[in-house]
Amino acid sequence: MATDYTEHTESNGKHPRTARGLKTKRKLLDAAALEFGEKGFHEASITGITQRAGTALGSFYTYFDSKDELFSALVKDMSARVKTHAAGAMTEWQNALEREKLALEAFMNFAREHKEIYRIIDESEFVDPDSYRLHYEETASRIYERLQEGSAAGDFRGPLEEAHAWAIMGMNVFLGLRYGIWSEEKSAVEIAEIANGILARGIVSDR
Repeated sequence: MATDYTEHTESNGKHPRTARGLKTKRKLLDAAALEFGEKGFHEASITGITQRAGTALGSFYTYFDSKDELFSALVKDMSARVKTHAAGAMTEWQNALEREKLALEAFMNFAREHKEIYRIIDESEFVDPDSYRLHYEETASRIYERLQEGSAAGDFRGPLEEAHAWAIMGMNVFLGLRYGIWSEEKSAVEIAEIANGILARGIVSDR
């Protein structure tokens, strides 16, 4: 009898081999995002996740060995979705500065649509420190790569260091928290414009 998953276990759980298996695993990850986002890791339950997903309890263990493994998979999944969402928004840009603006706009919009991401990523610092660190290291690495490309194109001064990427990421993360999670009093475009102004002109007086 055919199975819809491979026998080996990857960092994101057991990998489905069929479209049906992929759909079921996607349902579990989406349900886990809501369960962990609302209740936190410790209060969330496997039963609650499968009920939200509309799947049998046994389906959970087809793809994940434990709640901890699902949580780690979810952190990696959300990090990958942020990357994909941002990449999709940066298809057309005139210069490196505009590229950063589009990246922040995309992140702001993603955070507003998936407010649970902040709680999940924050909790991962204690539940799965390796995934927590990897999330930020990979995000900073993507920003640093864009900065280097911008410098090579003459849009940014050079040389720029890795610390510049971490500084920009820190700004973006807290702008997302303030104007994406805590309130939406300014549009994503407005926030991205403000951040872009800091990158372009700084805040020092021209006097």
